Amino acid sequence: MFYYYCIRLRSEKLINHSPIVNLILILDFFKTASNLKEIQRQGWVDKLGMTNPESVADHTFAMAIMGMVLSDSKNYDTEKILKMILLHDLAESVTGDLTPEQKPKHEKINLENNAFEKIIKNLPSNLEEQYVSLWNEYLKNESTEAIFVHQIDKLEMALQAEIYSQKNFPEKNVKPFFDSAKKEITDPNLLTLLNQLTK
Repeated sequence: MFYYYCIRLRSEKLINHSPIVNLILILDFFKTASNLKEIQRQGWVDKLGMTNPESVADHTFAMAIMGMVLSDSKNYDTEKILKMILLHDLAESVTGDLTPEQKPKHEKINLENNAFEKIIKNLPSNLEEQYVSLWNEYLKNESTEAIFVHQIDKLEMALQAEIYSQKNFPEKNVKPFFDSAKKEITDPNLLTLLNQLTK
């Protein structure tokens, strides 16, 4: 269904939008994406009681650095991995960072799918189709790149948990983040890094 939505939207764009209008619509996309700088990572608020935790944009930036270095070291498709990282939390610029305690997984996915559609709908059709494909690949979590990005997501969370633990947050409050990462990470290199963090 989403595929046919994209085809219809592509036709509408070709008919209705001038190059200048397309640029203005891309600017709207940039503004929406920039909202991630204001969205707090909710887990730190709920579990650590923080009033000024990292933003989703902070998290995404740290993931991008980690993804670039680790992907290059393994000769993966780094461009694809970086794009997937930059897109993976984009919907949260509209929905906020929803935790499992706030929304069941299926509801969260539906909300984020709807938000993602709205965010990218005015991008040029070739970009929209590419980003939809990457978004769906990430959600399926079956390809080498998607699996890698999901695990980098957990490793970055563990790294941030270690940073916060050094600021004297109670160990019992920080430990669940490490435990969650240990359950999800299987890549040998990422496991080595995680084990080093949790020594």
